[in-house]
Amino acid sequence: MKITVTVNGEQYTREVEPRLLLIHFLRDELGLTGTHWGCDTSNCGACVAWLDGVPVKSCTVLAVMAADKEVRTVEGLERGGELDAVQKGFAECHGLQCGFCTPGMLMTSRWLLDHHPDPSETEIREAISGQICRCTGYENIVRAVRWAAEHPSDEEVTA
Repeated sequence: MKITVTVNGEQYTREVEPRLLLIHFLRDELGLTGTHWGCDTSNCGACVAWLDGVPVKSCTVLAVMAADKEVRTVEGLERGGELDAVQKGFAECHGLQCGFCTPGMLMTSRWLLDHHPDPSETEIREAISGQICRCTGYENIVRAVRWAAEHPSDEEVTA
């Protein structure tokens, strides 16, 4: 099938098999390897991307379901060479160790802050509850999201 998808603001047209998963489209067809492929069963959340502004586990979405839609990946977080506040927060608060879950955590955290700019620790933990981190114990991830809430970038403040 021929599909056209807008990813991080850029339009791509490709011929794909109808059963191709969005995660494989992003990584294999477009070379956007920031989105990690973890469990392939929707349990880990490493593959979270946004489909029309909603976080989805891209290992459960067919690429053809993204046709004529907007996809945002972790590569689309930085703007104009400036890291997103969530990315900065993860760096400042040591919110990652091995980094495997980080792309999904970043995308979910950005979505949370876009919809709830001042979340409590409980709300942050609930938002990331669909994602597994085997290294950090989540404490620093929660601190990183709080840091980002307290230090929004200029673009986020004006949006």
